[in-house]
Amino acid sequence: MEDFLISENRYDYLPLSQKEEQIGKAIVNSAYKVHRELGPGLLEKVYEVCLAHELTKCNFSVIRQLDVPIKYDNITFDEGLRLDLLVENLVVCELKAVELVNPVWEAQILSHLKLTGLRLGYLINFNVPTIKQGIKRFIL
Repeated sequence: MEDFLISENRYDYLPLSQKEEQIGKAIVNSAYKVHRELGPGLLEKVYEVCLAHELTKCNFSVIRQLDVPIKYDNITFDEGLRLDLLVENLVVCELKAVELVNPVWEAQILSHLKLTGLRLGYLINFNVPTIKQGIKRFIL
């Protein structure tokens, strides 16, 4: 089955699965909880550890700093992607703790989704006054 349909010169993507939506809600809720407890100003790794812990408490499998090989020109390169968090083998989280978000990170998460074949990803910057300002959701 195709992941999208082309109609009227735009892409109409199929809806996310209930499981993907459930994971997405848990990611957002967990990011809120971590940010409320820790606030901004810490290293990215601190937020990564704590977010992974919160998601694990919600009974989700979480893999941190996952290396994903890249296939190019019929060759597999082990030096491919590194995902900050992969939740339930379905949702990618790219975490930041910076003052200014670089637009290339949005392209990065879209590339991660494309190259892994996954559909849902989050770019979360914890160095913001309110976490709502730091969460961006991406769907392919």
